[in-house]
Amino acid sequence: MALVDCSTSREVSFMERFETFTVLLNRISRNIRRIKNQEMTDLGLRSVHISCLYYLYRGTDMTAAALCDHCEEDKATISRALLYLEEQGYLAGREAGKRYKTPLRLTDKGRAVGARISARIEAVLAEVSRELTEEERASLYKSLTAISDGLERLAAERKEQ
Repeated sequence: MALVDCSTSREVSFMERFETFTVLLNRISRNIRRIKNQEMTDLGLRSVHISCLYYLYRGTDMTAAALCDHCEEDKATISRALLYLEEQGYLAGREAGKRYKTPLRLTDKGRAVGARISARIEAVLAEVSRELTEEERASLYKSLTAISDGLERLAAERKEQ
């Protein structure tokens, strides 16, 4: 499928806009996963592990429940990821009874990898957005947020029906 040049002044049909929108979002998502996997293969980590380490490195007093929200993953996926990170020495041991609501703590190894992930994310974002002005970047994120919020609202409405 060819992508539509949305910068032209010609009228773009609804279907062309839909196809372009979905193809670009899928391509962005796929490339983010690919970059995560390429960067962390040598550490034996997967995409969800990268997300967890990033948010734990950047956040304070983050719990497994908060990670579910930040990573957009379900409780079971985050629980498995945290267990793996704990077993591999990235995450300090957690209290047995309240594991889901206890603040998570990175080990020195976890902080070092979190710093590496954070630096790589900053470098990737700088590279992929270098041709955007601050105003264009702000407009892009504002538009993406509006679209995401609208889709989430529609999905919630459909679920209630």
